[in-house]
Amino acid sequence: MKLSGKVAIVTGTSPNIGGGIAEGLAEEGATVVCVDVASENAAQCADAIARRGGQALGLTCDVTDEAQVEAMVARVRDAYGRVDVLVNNAGILGGLSVLEMPLARWNRQIAVNLTGTFLCTKHAARCMVERATGGSIIVIVSTAGHQGQAGNIGYCTSKSGLLNFTRAAAMDLARHRIRVNSLTPTATDVEEGIERAVAWGRPRPEPRSRLLDFQKMVPMQQLPSPRHYARAAVFLASDDAEMVTGIDLRVDAGAIAKYWPWVPQA
Repeated sequence: MKLSGKVAIVTGTSPNIGGGIAEGLAEEGATVVCVDVASENAAQCADAIARRGGQALGLTCDVTDEAQVEAMVARVRDAYGRVDVLVNNAGILGGLSVLEMPLARWNRQIAVNLTGTFLCTKHAARCMVERATGGSIIVIVSTAGHQGQAGNIGYCTSKSGLLNFTRAAAMDLARHRIRVNSLTPTATDVEEGIERAVAWGRPRPEPRSRLLDFQKMVPMQQLPSPRHYARAAVFLASDDAEMVTGIDLRVDAGAIAKYWPWVPQA
């Protein structure tokens, strides 16, 4: 197992991307701390890992509150003696245009997506530095952080900020043998997240149609699922990536690489 003996914190553990990454890290032997502002997300994710024979702890935390973040990391340190991996996944999706975005909504989205990542990185990295054994920090970005998207000013801005946050933090922490990398998902196939929610004991949600058929727009003609992001996170967290820092690993079915007017299905 690639992550045997490692302790990993994952923030934002809903049944979709965060839950998928948490379960993927656990499958590779990591002890996973599932962190979410919604207590049911944290608890159900940890319970699901435990039912499969893994080690997990669910903790409720608002990543925008430094006192809560510091206490969360201290709780992990007290429980397991270490933090080896941090996956910054907590975030608020969606938004409005620059003409319509209320300041309060803008501030909250920036606080969760960008400031929350800063706070979790700061306190998890301090724990790693204290132990002097290195570590891996992974920042979940988005294809919206690489490109402009109408009607999504707060999300695009915060996610693009995370790209250079990753590089700057990588430079700050390199001398401590703490690697910092980002992982870029894209529009994600919803089925796996739905099945995970059902496995966690939730009712099956009603299917919702998307305004755009993203599957027809990506070169691979198939959208990634959370398990694909989990495999990438396992690589970045593992010793296989011991010389990898400051990079962005895109798991986007070719979305960003394609020439902009090309619609593969056409």
